[in-house]
Amino acid sequence: MKLSIIIPTYNEESYLPELLQSIKDQKYSDYEIIVADAGSTDKTREIAESFGSMVLDGGHPAVGRNSGAKMAKGEYLLFLDADVILTEDYLETALNEFAENDLGIGITQLIPISDSKKDKLLHDFANLFMRSVESIKPHGAGCYGILTTKKLHEKVNGFDESFDFGEDSDYIERMGKISSFKVLREPRLLISTRRLEKEGIKSLALIYAKSTLYDFLGKKITAGELNYTFGHDDDKKNRIIYSVCGEGMGHAIRSAVMIEHLLTENEVIIFASDRAYSYLSQKFDNVYYIDGFNTVYDENTAKYTHTFIKGMKNLPKDFRKNIKLMYALSKEFRPNIIISDFEIYANILSKLTRTPLLSVDNIHIITQCKIDVPDKYLSERIAAEGVIRSFIVRPKEYLITTFFYPEIKNEKKVSLYPPVLREEIFNLKPVNREHILVYQTSDSNLELIPILKEIDEKFVIYGFNMDKEEGNLLFRKFNENQFFKDFESCKAVVSNGGFTLIGEAIYLKKPVFCIPVKKQFEQTINAIYIEKLFYGEFHESLTRENLEKFLSKLDTYRNSLNKFEHNGNHEIIESLDKAIEKHAKSSKNTSDYSVTNSVESNRTQ
Repeated sequence: MKLSIIIPTYNEESYLPELLQSIKDQKYSDYEIIVADAGSTDKTREIAESFGSMVLDGGHPAVGRNSGAKMAKGEYLLFLDADVILTEDYLETALNEFAENDLGIGITQLIPISDSKKDKLLHDFANLFMRSVESIKPHGAGCYGILTTKKLHEKVNGFDESFDFGEDSDYIERMGKISSFKVLREPRLLISTRRLEKEGIKSLALIYAKSTLYDFLGKKITAGELNYTFGHDDDKKNRIIYSVCGEGMGHAIRSAVMIEHLLTENEVIIFASDRAYSYLSQKFDNVYYIDGFNTVYDENTAKYTHTFIKGMKNLPKDFRKNIKLMYALSKEFRPNIIISDFEIYANILSKLTRTPLLSVDNIHIITQCKIDVPDKYLSERIAAEGVIRSFIVRPKEYLITTFFYPEIKNEKKVSLYPPVLREEIFNLKPVNREHILVYQTSDSNLELIPILKEIDEKFVIYGFNMDKEEGNLLFRKFNENQFFKDFESCKAVVSNGGFTLIGEAIYLKKPVFCIPVKKQFEQTINAIYIEKLFYGEFHESLTRENLEKFLSKLDTYRNSLNKFEHNGNHEIIESLDKAIEKHAKSSKNTSDYSVTNSVESNRTQ
């Protein structure tokens, strides 16, 4: 036997199959596989045995590696982490380069299993750093793959089991003092980005920067000093998955406020699609992209047939990709609560893992309250209720944001709160100048442009992705700082029925001329209640006459808006904290991860 491959594990059923399959697919075959398991409670051991591996008891990584080495029959030892995958001909190229350079110990460069440019740049930098310092100070980690000989392993008495962090760097350094060390140039390991996803880039970078500095200074540092838990999280903190719908910006804006608060006392992983991902990933480190459902619009009308066809076409691929990703991450993270801002895959994940689900959004006012709507919208209402009920099924509680307060159907599970507002909105000092803010989330509403040109008013327009001035119309590409200035100083708002902008306009006492997207029932509801409360007007289309009439009544609407009160986001934040504590307490350590292999057998690369 020439090579013994040693893999320490703990609950690695989502990752281990791909590593073992990549070993099996190698042309090189003179090896044995030893899995040293630290008491996994999942199917790790069964999976290892199904691939013909020797399975023995392990512990922390140092213990597991030493246990495997004691049983090894090979002349060479290759230590691998469970979340790596061998590239083609890895074993042969690694052993050949090792022998050609007469090495005593070598490590491998890494390629992240990720489409993120940020992840790739980070790993490129790590590889460069390892190569740059190899002649100065042998340095590395287990995730890089450690290749050595059994004779040298025994000579240095293996890994130091008194270390709970950095045992691999210590091992490499001690080996390097009595033999040649090199970062192998040709073989590459594919590596999961789960550490980045779980810890966040900033947190993980700080952990490894601090550990590397201590290592170069010849000092020891513990996992406790680094606040690093090897996946065994601090049970004093709640572990929360927060999943956000990506259509429009409202879900993302509200969720950012809630997540920022939650991160002060909890561990949070964020899933988001489309625009929500773009927005949240700029604010937080631990955001992961999923594919979402998006409504198709044409001429300011929601096209549900086209939406359905598009959704069904993408559903099999999106479902498989999203659930596998979310399940794999949640399996390691082990959340004790899942929060959804109208994001359907969070609902599915909750049911798969039996993790309590909380719903935080505005759209459930349609299903959970007795709203007053004209009969002409009955078919739209029925369709909307069907979709909403299918997206989020039986959460523990509904926390619903709203600017109107209809009767609640089930007060034990449902509570209503004012719109969640960004700190930037609270900081504005509204004044009424001459311009009117026009905000469109869809650039398909082209009919309003010629009508606005006919009216003797200045309009600042967002939503058409251009910077351009045409007479009384000033088009702006979206820029958050400029938008806040235009919002703060406008005398009125022309918008569709999107909830977030309406909520912010009401807080700033700006009358709203509302043209909801046709057949978009949630927007229709918002527009109806804008008019009921005399905060503005609801029109199914824009004409010169109805807009000029609206502008003549601004003082009347401002008088009604002055009665609206908003005392900050404290009430909903406090209620969310209580709901998390109530439902997370009963769920700690009870999440069920025994999902069939059809969901988890292959991670998306």
